[in-house]
Parts: sequence; C-alpha cells; structure tokens
Amino acid sequence: MHKKALEVLQILENNGYSAFLVGGYVRDYLLERKTSDVDICTNATPKEIIELFPCVSSSHSKYGAISLIYKGQKFDVTTFRKEIKYEYNRKPVKIKYINDIKKDLLRRDFTVNTFCMNSKGEVNDFLNVKQDLKKRIIKTVGNPRYKIKEDSLRILRAIRFATTLDFDIENSTYHYLMKYGYLLNNLSLNRKKDELNKIFLSPNRKKGCKLLIDLKLTKYLNLEKLKDIVLCNDLLGIWCQLDVDNIYPFTKLEKEQMIMLRQLLEKDELDNYSIYKYGLYLCTVYAEIKDKSLKDINEAYHNLALYSRKEIAIKEIEIAKILNKNPGSYLKEIMDDLEFKIVNNILTNDISILTSYIIENYS
Repeated sequence: MHKKALEVLQILENNGYSAFLVGGYVRDYLLERKTSDVDICTNATPKEIIELFPCVSSSHSKYGAISLIYKGQKFDVTTFRKEIKYEYNRKPVKIKYINDIKKDLLRRDFTVNTFCMNSKGEVNDFLNVKQDLKKRIIKTVGNPRYKIKEDSLRILRAIRFATTLDFDIENSTYHYLMKYGYLLNNLSLNRKKDELNKIFLSPNRKKGCKLLIDLKLTKYLNLEKLKDIVLCNDLLGIWCQLDVDNIYPFTKLEKEQMIMLRQLLEKDELDNYSIYKYGLYLCTVYAEIKDKSLKDINEAYHNLALYSRKEIAIKEIEIAKILNKNPGSYLKEIMDDLEFKIVNNILTNDISILTSYIIENYS
C-alpha cells in the first residue's frame, strides 16, 4: 500500500501537480503503528484528477474530495483548499481551492494530523508541530475556541485520538471540549455512534470513557449509564449496558441480541438451557461482564445434547400418530417439554426413550 500511495503522488507530480500523503497515515507511520487509511492532498482539482485516473468516485467533488482506485487500492484525495463557511457547526458549505499546502494544513483539526509525506517517502513538518507528537498531546491547529465551534465532531475525534493513541489532551483544547460539549446535540446520531464505536473498541477504552465522563459529555450523548457499566471487549456488550437501543441506530438483529443479553445478565448463573437458548456468543459476553468462567461456559456449550430443535429425534407428526390425534397446538407444548429435558440431560435424545416418555405423560 505504501508503495502504491507514493506511485500516485509521482503520477500527480509528473503531470505538474504538488501532492502529499497527509494526516493519520503519516502520523501512524511516525509512531510505527499499522494503518490502512491513506489520504492524499494535492493542488490538482477533482476534474484534473479524474483526467489522470480512470477509476474515480466523484460523489463529494464539490467539496474538493474524491476517491480513486489505483492498482486495487482505494485512496481518498482532496484538493488544497480553504474552508470559508461552516453550517450547523459541522459541514463546510463554502470552500476555495488554493495552491499552498501550508494553508491547507491550517484547516485541519489536530496538529498531530498535519504531517505530510512526499513522493520520496520523506516526512515534512510544515507547521513545526513535531514537539506535539513527541510530547504525545492532542492539540487543535490554531485557536481551540474556534476549531471546536467550527466542527463539533472534533470533540469526539479528540477523545478518540487520545484514546487510541494513548495521548493527553492539551489544556486549552481540553477546556473548549468541555465548554462546547453542548454542540454535540447538532451531530447526527450516526456520526456520534461511529466515533463512540472506535472509542469503545480500543484496548484503551477505559481512558476514553473516563474522558467522556470527566468532560461532562455523557448528557449530550445520552450515555448517563456509562459510569456504571462494565467495560468489556465486545461492542454490543457495551451498548447493551448503556440501554440506548431506542436512541442510537442499530439493526433489528443488534436490538434483538441486546434484549436477550439483558435477559441473560439478570441471571446469577447459567444452566444448560440458558446456554442452549441464548447461544455461545451472547453467553461469552455475559461471562466477561459478570466475571464468570469462559472456559466453563465453552465446555458446557460443546457438551450440549442439542444445538437446535430440529435435532430432536422425534418429529411433531410422529407424536400425533403416537397419541392417535390430529396435529394441533398441543404439539408445541410437548416439543418444548422434550427440548428442555433433553438439553438438561433429563431425557436422552433417543426415539424409543422419547416415545415411551410421550405415551406415559401425554396419552
């Protein structure tokens, strides 16, 4: 990927344009962290870029941003620009193309995201901010009072970077993150959830959650329960405890799983039938949250007599014949009984044993 990215820069340069890798990719390169997102900035306009590369998506070209595919690799490319006007503390609605990389970098969010790399693989620090990376601090490019008001998503991005990079937030930036926390109300739930997911998925999530609480942002994020939950490795396990299914966007399956996980969490211990009914995934999340033995739950699951109702050795139509009755709703009650007793090892899943049990108890 690195080689392909530099080749894209060389193509742009060979056609008379300036171009650099910029942002998180270069930052992570300097920190010796693995990363997959590569952003390119250039003084070539979207129209000029489209003329050079055949595989281009120009859906955001009016903002000077396009995506291109080069040798199977996706790159996001932006034209050097100045953002003149923002709307709703989030979107730049008026931009101006410029020809100066330094001025373009001034519009960016945090100093550690302003390092650039040229086509030779050399890193440029045009804004002289290498000390911020060395000191491991998150600091806005320019006055934080204006930067945070300009784009309220930067509040969550600052916390996300502090979390994932294990950096500290510079004092003045920290102050304005708290002061303008109410601007999070202007953000879409999707954007908030995207950033929160990255914080919750980080191995350093405890730091991120503490920042959200200390900065008094939980009330603007509907995360009042955050201080009381058990932080676990599973994203759904965290959202389940926050109990915001009816506020944040989740799929139907995710909502169903969170409801079932809450049912599980009401139990002090899990029997075979609970493990069978709720499945291994939800039970392992339960184990982490409730500090139970994952090994015991795994063993219990892999020793279950059934994994599906379809595995019961006798079918409903056979039960009806045994009882000399027409099929009806009574069959569900019998199948439920068999399922429960087989899973709990009260009955063996054998057709002759099940037949005898049905005759004895349901004739």
